[in-house]
Amino acid sequence: MEKVAFISGANRGIGFETSKKLAELGIKVILGSRDLNKGKEAIEKLASQGIEADLIQYDAADLEAPQKVYDYIAEKYNKLDILVNNAGVLLTGNLFVTNTSTVSDSDIKETFQTNLFSVISLTQKLLPLIKKSDAGRIVNVSTILSSLTLHSAKDSPIAPAKEFAYNASKTALNAFTIHLALELKETNIKVNSGHPGWVKTELGGPNAPMEVKDSYETSLYLSTLSDDGPSGGLFHKEETLPW
Repeated sequence: MEKVAFISGANRGIGFETSKKLAELGIKVILGSRDLNKGKEAIEKLASQGIEADLIQYDAADLEAPQKVYDYIAEKYNKLDILVNNAGVLLTGNLFVTNTSTVSDSDIKETFQTNLFSVISLTQKLLPLIKKSDAGRIVNVSTILSSLTLHSAKDSPIAPAKEFAYNASKTALNAFTIHLALELKETNIKVNSGHPGWVKTELGGPNAPMEVKDSYETSLYLSTLSDDGPSGGLFHKEETLPW
């Protein structure tokens, strides 16, 4: 039976490239897209490359979305092998700000809803389907900017990037990764956080050094880990990053 993967925020950017590469490995890919029309455009783009993918509307702000996704996957596939929690927001649109003393409650709550709370809700809801897999893989798309070790280092390589809501939401996402991985350590499910790199997406901006077409590598690696692969870590490609 073919493997099944669900990728949130998959109609463009990192999510789309990850979906494409997973599909090229023979995995049945389900794209999650907040905007169904944009999702259909992504499906058509894949089809033009000979890839047949599936589509579900997924809005991280919709509290009913996890149940809707579960119902669809359970009825059509009855299992899920790979979950890539890729959807994320950066409300200020600028990673290189220092706004801890001025960020609003609403920005923090909206950022955490998309980058953390919705991920927890979706993962918890889909976990029974992932447990049906012979080799379940959960990938939480994080960032090097989530690293408290690197932020607090004397000569921090990420010192200028202090957009608080985004960074803190991804740090909390890493905590979810660690806790869930430990809870599932006796199972065949692996849970990891991944830093895709600084990518020229709407979130990453035009000055990022990595092209979108190359942004899939970390998520692909963590989605297809072998049985002896790691769990409970933060990675860029195959390199372990500090918490």
